[in-house]
Amino acid sequence: LQKLPGPSLLLCGKNKTTWPSLALRLRRDARPPPTSPSLKPASVYTTKLQAFHTSPSVFKKKTPAESEAESPKSLESLKDCPRPVLYLSLGGLVPFVAVPLAMALQGTYCPQLAFAQVAYGAVTASFLGGMRWGFALPENSPAKPDWLNMANGTVPPLLACQALLFKDVTQGAVMVTLALGIALHYDISLLPTYPRWFKVLRVVGTVVMILSLLATVALKAFLEGEQSDDRKNMADQK
Repeated sequence: LQKLPGPSLLLCGKNKTTWPSLALRLRRDARPPPTSPSLKPASVYTTKLQAFHTSPSVFKKKTPAESEAESPKSLESLKDCPRPVLYLSLGGLVPFVAVPLAMALQGTYCPQLAFAQVAYGAVTASFLGGMRWGFALPENSPAKPDWLNMANGTVPPLLACQALLFKDVTQGAVMVTLALGIALHYDISLLPTYPRWFKVLRVVGTVVMILSLLATVALKAFLEGEQSDDRKNMADQK
């Protein structure tokens, strides 16, 4: 029977149906339709969605150990620095450190030495800008010779040239400090393909250069004040 028997069939002759058989038929007809193979439970889609967001390695959150290992602040990476690069870079810092050290030992401010230090800093900033060009020009270089890279390599020399136009050594030293800081920012942030040992070397070298320039400015203010006081005392004694 395709249809459920009506009340009249329960009492008529050959089509007489018992209550147990009716209950069995009702249970069979009440079964849910079979699930289509194309319909999958929501939990399967949830699992796949989670796998999509967590499986690629580029989206994984870096652990503190990995971030620390990739940081260019560790001095241990200087062990990988080639010896000629390391020794020549440290030797290039000698003129920066020697100027404020000599004036402090003598107790006298020397304008010629201060200007020589500012001029040497301007040359160094220009060299760092030119190094950016040299890194971007080769065909197989990861840094392309586009407007951004070429313009960033030109900014430090322009600031260095401006520093030499100031009559006051303090203003020139501040301008050279700005040029060195911008060059360091370019090399550390905008060119991540540099070796880690080179980034550490750049940070150390820039810190030493900037501190030397600031030391010269501080000595200029302090020693010139003392020299002016001595002149006043000598004039009063006369």
